[in-house]
Amino acid sequence: MSSILTNNGAMVALQTLKSVNDDLNTTQSNISTGKEIGSAKDNSAVWAISKTMESDIAGFEAIEEGLAIGEATVAVASAGAEQIVEKLTEIKELIVSAQSENVDHEKIQTDITSKVEQVEAIISAAQFNGANLLASDIDGNTTTQMGVLASLDREGAGGTVTAVEITIATVDFESSLDLTADLTSISDTDTAASALEDIETFLQTAITGAAALGASAARLEDQSMFVANLVDSMTLGVSTMTDTNMEEASARLSALQTQQELAVQSLTIANEAPGSLLQLFR
Repeated sequence: MSSILTNNGAMVALQTLKSVNDDLNTTQSNISTGKEIGSAKDNSAVWAISKTMESDIAGFEAIEEGLAIGEATVAVASAGAEQIVEKLTEIKELIVSAQSENVDHEKIQTDITSKVEQVEAIISAAQFNGANLLASDIDGNTTTQMGVLASLDREGAGGTVTAVEITIATVDFESSLDLTADLTSISDTDTAASALEDIETFLQTAITGAAALGASAARLEDQSMFVANLVDSMTLGVSTMTDTNMEEASARLSALQTQQELAVQSLTIANEAPGSLLQLFR
């Protein structure tokens, strides 16, 4: 049945055109913003997951900065410890040379005293941003260990987040390498023999401390690389969930533009249909 009051064809064509226009606007928005899911109304579940992951990414980026500071602090201390090992080795050479009777023990002791002062200067200067891992007190607040934030552990999708730290203890060369007080002064072969025993103990202490700092530096470097890779992977995951697939969007845009043209033509034809009823009354 045909009616001049109700144009069913035009109504269907209008609904089709409206649907196509909505899809076209959505696709154009996806292309212009680069986001397929830019708000909760687009897909609430995926949007919620992506926002949680984005907050974690921001946290891990802050952790990267903290790890960089921690690496620098340990690197300074490690360089100082290795330099101290070299100075103690030089002191050992002087002490060994003092084992003979026909040497000037006084001059040897003068050289040793100079190198001891160098060791003390290295211990005092081996600090980064106020933290010294060679001192008894790392930062002047009776601190004996330094914590570096290494990770954020999340339990479940919306579970509790726990901060995980890497703890680095001071090697305390300030008290364990008190050469001024504990290294025997050389005046003859007997004191030289005692000094040789002392320096060997000090040297092993310094080597052990330097090795510990080197291991901590390697651990921080590995953790920093892991966090950087984790941030990249999480960023890629968020991108996969929310970003617009531009190749797919381009193809869809072309298809929708064609559908829009056809829908307009269909609506035009449907609107002209009632006019054909005039032919029945001529």
